[in-house]
Amino acid sequence: MQQHIGFIGLGIMGQAMAGNILKAGYELTVYNRSSHKAAALATAGATVALSPKELAERCEIIILMLTGPEAVDAILGGGNGLLSADCKGKTIINMSTVPPAYSRELAQQLGAHGITVIDAPVSGSKIPAELGTLVILAGGDETAIKQLEPLLLSMGSRVIYCGEAGTGSSMKLAINLLLGTMMEGLAEATHLAEASGLATETFLEVVSAGALACPLFKIKEQMLITDSYPPQFPFRHMAKDMQYVVEEAQQSGISLPVANQLAELFDPNAPDELLDRDFAAVKSLLK
Repeated sequence: MQQHIGFIGLGIMGQAMAGNILKAGYELTVYNRSSHKAAALATAGATVALSPKELAERCEIIILMLTGPEAVDAILGGGNGLLSADCKGKTIINMSTVPPAYSRELAQQLGAHGITVIDAPVSGSKIPAELGTLVILAGGDETAIKQLEPLLLSMGSRVIYCGEAGTGSSMKLAINLLLGTMMEGLAEATHLAEASGLATETFLEVVSAGALACPLFKIKEQMLITDSYPPQFPFRHMAKDMQYVVEEAQQSGISLPVANQLAELFDPNAPDELLDRDFAAVKSLLK
């Protein structure tokens, strides 16, 4: 008998990911603090829970796609939180981007109460989430992850086992450091080309014609040409993640000079107008 899946967090990514679970034929219950975001999924056949507790009572496997540790803690705790239900024997898949230490602690704390915790953040943004082509970075019990693979592959094209609890989160930070570095590099190179009198379209045509071509640059091409940045991966999320990267480097005792610069550019205290745009809007800071 197919297990009942719960999904909490229906933002830019979560909405599409939950929709793909539903399309794959799973019985799905969803919860979001702003309940109107669940309307389209309800129309498509999902059940909408009124609280995390209600969702936990219905579901054996619970997926979290939230903004960070504070949001995860808020969903877990309180009178109507997930843990106010009997969750022994259930599995929580945290697909949120959080510090590795938080993932390890969560797995240890909830594991002591008979709950299996998998950290499984994703590589990819809005379009891969819609297409179901995310790369899922899984940390935790390998046998449990293998059993969960059909569910995870309803949201992604590949599941990569990274190791014990927390390693999925570690992989996510390393990947997002590279993502931020590549985006800032493209933004600076484009800015230099424009300042030299070259057409943005011509510069990006050269990038896409040679060894530097990559899907990321292609996805961001129109944003750089039009100077319009509708959010696929919001600036505020990259800003948050860069702070996690710097903290992880400090805890590990390693030097990441580029990461330190990126953490200043992707400033979590930037104006909301910038934070709500796609992270490719880092180019606008160069003007």
